[in-house]
Amino acid sequence: MHIVLAAKPDADQPWIIDAVARLAKQTGATVAVVAVDQVELERFSAAPRSVFVQGAREAADTAVRRLADAGVAAQATVLSGRPIERIIEFAAQEQADVIVVGASTRPAVTERLLGSVPLQLIEKSARPVLVVTQP
Repeated sequence: MHIVLAAKPDADQPWIIDAVARLAKQTGATVAVVAVDQVELERFSAAPRSVFVQGAREAADTAVRRLADAGVAAQATVLSGRPIERIIEFAAQEQADVIVVGASTRPAVTERLLGSVPLQLIEKSARPVLVVTQP
C-alpha cells in the first residue's frame, strides 16, 4: 500500500500526520508527502513564489519529521500550482492507493461558498480520498 499525504502549507494539523502514521504502521504502507504552494501564476500572486514555496516546504518537512518520530519513513515533495490538480497528478505518478488530506477548518457555509481542497479532491480524484478531521 502507498499513501500520499497532502500537507497544507501554513496549517498546523498534527492529527492528520498521526493518523497517517497509524495507518502506515497498521498496513505496512509507504508514505509520500506532498505540499503545493498554491501559486498558479506568480505575476498575480500577492508575494513572490518563493514565499509560498517556503511555506509548502515547511509543511512537507514538518510532516516527514513527525512521521519519522513515529517510526514511519516518508519522502517530501513540494509542487507549484493549483492544489487539486497537482495533488491528483502526484498521486497518479506515485501510484498511490489513497490520498490523505485534512478536513477544512473553515465554517461549513464558507467552505461551500469558497470550495475546499478535501471536497474537491473527493469529487475529482479517481483514487480513494481519506479526510481526517480534527479530534
